[in-house]
Amino acid sequence: MQYLSIFLTVAIIHFLAVVSPGPDFLMITRNSLVYSKRTGIYSAIGLGLGILVHVTYCLIGIGFIISQSIVLFSIIKLLGAGYLIYIGYKSLTSKSSHQTVDNTSSKKDLDRLSAIRVGFITNVTNPKATLFFLSLFTVVIKPNMPLFLKTIMGAEMALVTFAWFAFIAIIFSHHILKKRITKIQHYAERFIGVLLIGLGIEVALSASK
Repeated sequence: MQYLSIFLTVAIIHFLAVVSPGPDFLMITRNSLVYSKRTGIYSAIGLGLGILVHVTYCLIGIGFIISQSIVLFSIIKLLGAGYLIYIGYKSLTSKSSHQTVDNTSSKKDLDRLSAIRVGFITNVTNPKATLFFLSLFTVVIKPNMPLFLKTIMGAEMALVTFAWFAFIAIIFSHHILKKRITKIQHYAERFIGVLLIGLGIEVALSASK
């Protein structure tokens, strides 16, 4: 019962963190609107795989090293900031995609590995995700907890992350929503680009504090 309550606590905390808008949400929204549902779902797979990276380094103790090293954590922050700014810049400078009558975008879709890579890098280099998992594995998940239970928790968080963002991808790639956004998609992509660059700058500035 003790472990069950901890599992439920972790599941609730993680779900609330996942549904909170951030870089992952903006990236999935952009990929689903600009490319396709397929690209959005594969990007969601990348986000889930990124969760496994955070869980793994916390389990093997690297998380403790990161939490104790200001330099190392600052490097992670700057890498994450740089990647957000890069994606935002691509959104701002991309050419407008022409929508055909059947709502199929002429913009070339991302291949599966590229879509997964975008999601994976976005999550792994997200400093807020790093802070979240460091806090989770030091405050809520106790060191004396059996390894297999920690592994199950990590797998659950990865699956929930994938499921939530796959759902977001399906919503934002739906033909009805795309039909309504067709006329302003070019501006929507640029708006998302500005938000991503803003997030990147915020992360970069927080790294120097």
